[in-house]
Amino acid sequence: MKSAAAGEAASSGGDRARRVRRAHLAIAVAFAVHGAASGTFATRIPWIKDHLDLGPGALGLALACPAIGSSLMMPLAGRLMHRLGSRTALRVLLGLWTAVLALPALAPGLPWLCLTLLAFGASAGMADVVMNALGIEVEQRKGKSIMSGLHGMWSVGTLIGAAVGVPAAHAGLDGRIHLGAMAALLVVASYVVCAWVPDVHPEAGEDAPPRFALPPRAALVIGAIGFCGVFAEGGSSDWCAVYLRDVAGASPGVAAVAYTAFSCTMATARLLGDLAVRRLGAVTTLRSGGVLATCGGLLVVLSHAPAPAIAGFALLGIGISVVVPLCFAAAGRSGPNPSQAIAGVATVTYTSGLVAPAAIGGIAGASSLTVSFALVTVLTLGLVLGAGVVRPRPVAGGEVAGAQGAARGVPAATADVTAD
Repeated sequence: MKSAAAGEAASSGGDRARRVRRAHLAIAVAFAVHGAASGTFATRIPWIKDHLDLGPGALGLALACPAIGSSLMMPLAGRLMHRLGSRTALRVLLGLWTAVLALPALAPGLPWLCLTLLAFGASAGMADVVMNALGIEVEQRKGKSIMSGLHGMWSVGTLIGAAVGVPAAHAGLDGRIHLGAMAALLVVASYVVCAWVPDVHPEAGEDAPPRFALPPRAALVIGAIGFCGVFAEGGSSDWCAVYLRDVAGASPGVAAVAYTAFSCTMATARLLGDLAVRRLGAVTTLRSGGVLATCGGLLVVLSHAPAPAIAGFALLGIGISVVVPLCFAAAGRSGPNPSQAIAGVATVTYTSGLVAPAAIGGIAGASSLTVSFALVTVLTLGLVLGAGVVRPRPVAGGEVAGAQGAARGVPAATADVTAD
């Protein structure tokens, strides 16, 4: 009898482990699908610009709309999760985000383009909040860090979208055909993968999150660290090639290598970041990344030749790679409503991504790009000084919340990780 009971317990434990692994794979693919939509759109921005005959100012206005839409609508994601459950909410939002991918190419003029990009950003931001909340749920159930790898899968998705989009653009394929076909493919992919993500529902009698509310104070503190990392990320990705050409004297082809080095090192470091978190802990990993990013920023600022500048941008990519995943993970552990805290952190970080390219350009116009990247370097130093905000918080009984706590036996929230 005792042996049979032990066998049943082992079998039950094995089934649970398989369900959690399947849920982990599903949410990782969901991150990749989200990233693929973003990468696909980025490759057709020049086509949209030419198709609508937009000047730089008009295009800049349109490209600010996704971040505005995200910031306005992300607070609603928690309420939608509360009403529908996490699985249905992600299925609706990820499906909407991938479907809206087709609309910008169909816009007949700038006002319509701005409206479609507002919807584009709103659906992207809300899906992002739900994905990260589910990632934290799976992380707690696995008992080890997975958030960096999930964000690495998002980066892989953007590279996949770009790998399809660049040849399509080079071949002169009509943007309406390309974006429409990719939207259809990604909608199907999002529907299929969402069948396997965890289905988290509120406890009986739990109040719904407010439609709009100020982020919790703890989320704002975490968001400030995210702001530093995303400012460095947005500024580097948009300006590294210009820096190589105008400051380091590189040819256009060599300048393009800087963006490739930055993007690839950041994606690779995110995929490997969970190993660092498991071995070193979240605080030491973030602090070490801040040191690397600061060294990279100093190398960029002091460089007057292409090779060291490219190496500097590569170090920046490695150093800031774990900032957003660790900030979202810390936000999810910072209070009783993970989606609200994640939305608060995401709003601050997305705002940083919106501000960074323009701020660097404005500072460069007033002084130089070298001064702009000196500011980036100062902000990466903030990651070293403020890394403690991602430390797992103690909960009742002195145990540790989050993935590290789960590894020590802290029970995770109730959720169904079976498929429909």
